[in-house]
Amino acid sequence: MATLKLKKPATPGKTPTGGLRAPVRGAGSAPRKRPTLAEAQAQRAEREARYQEQLRQRFGDKPPAAFKRRDEAGAFDAPPRKRPAPPPAPPAGRSGNSAFEGRRERRPPEPPRTPRAREAQHEPQARPEQPGSMRLSKRMSELGIASRREADEWIAKGWVRVDDQVVSELGSRVMPGQRITVDAKAKFQQAQRVTVLLNKPVGYVSGQAEDGYEPAVVLVTPQNQWRDDRSGIRFLREHLRSLAPAGRLDIDSVGLLVLTQDGRIAKQLIGEDSEIEKEYLVRVQTAEGGRLPDDKLALLRHGLELDGEPLRPAQVEWVNEDQLRFVLKEGKKRQIRRMCEAVGLKVLGLKRVRIGGVMLGDLPPGQWRYLRLDERFG
Repeated sequence: MATLKLKKPATPGKTPTGGLRAPVRGAGSAPRKRPTLAEAQAQRAEREARYQEQLRQRFGDKPPAAFKRRDEAGAFDAPPRKRPAPPPAPPAGRSGNSAFEGRRERRPPEPPRTPRAREAQHEPQARPEQPGSMRLSKRMSELGIASRREADEWIAKGWVRVDDQVVSELGSRVMPGQRITVDAKAKFQQAQRVTVLLNKPVGYVSGQAEDGYEPAVVLVTPQNQWRDDRSGIRFLREHLRSLAPAGRLDIDSVGLLVLTQDGRIAKQLIGEDSEIEKEYLVRVQTAEGGRLPDDKLALLRHGLELDGEPLRPAQVEWVNEDQLRFVLKEGKKRQIRRMCEAVGLKVLGLKRVRIGGVMLGDLPPGQWRYLRLDERFG
């Protein structure tokens, strides 16, 4: 009978073929080396620094007084729970079924609340309005500090003070005599908003695209910026955000069109109480081919109605044989064209050359420039 002999490897940890032996179960599970006192203090200081940084990110420089650190005594102590009172004993003569004894009476489920009802539950009670008070955002708009939408945004951010007290609640009301100031952040944000002056050509609409025609804002590109623009403002893509027309020009009209990010300027130009003059040069033609009679020219100045409302007085005068100069303080839809039709004039061309104290000047058609700091509409 043959005997099989096994030969142990000469080197411990290696197989006879030279490969490494599989690790013994439990190898590498020796206890870790304990840190020295200096190492433990350094680790503790690092943990404390991370913890303080988390506190600053969550609460700012001053954590609330009721906040407790994790390592403070009582930080995780829960208030003692009150044990419910034992159920009353069953009346005499009734069998005490333990499965049903002590069962609480079920209440009918409450009807689901609407989102408005849930919001009203958490809304603070409305304060009584003082006689003569007005909304803070409206008062800021009246003072020319900001538009009402802009004012609401600043109030929500805590950038508005009334008599040196921060007001952050939307809908707050103030008295006309109270002093209103805004934070430097609000002034900086407002200073970054731009106003663009564009010489609109024929074929572009003032606002949203309609009937296949493009809005005039598509012309505000670096390539179309007037090379004689002396505003000192460098074009940025952010200047196109929320850039809206302040006043309109018909698709067949040309001339000065204002596009702005500043709500104050928009209110100044198209607000209900706006007193800013708009000047137009209008090329006209009578049906008979002669000159317009003086009585009809007087009607253009004052006495016409549009949509049942009387028009405000206007300045109208002849510039040459076929061109009139209009100066208006209002801007109803297609107002000048409809005024001319009412007295028997056909409009051949219309160009806006001035808005307030800002002139169209030598700005070429289809090009634009920024409003300079020294220019004012009012």
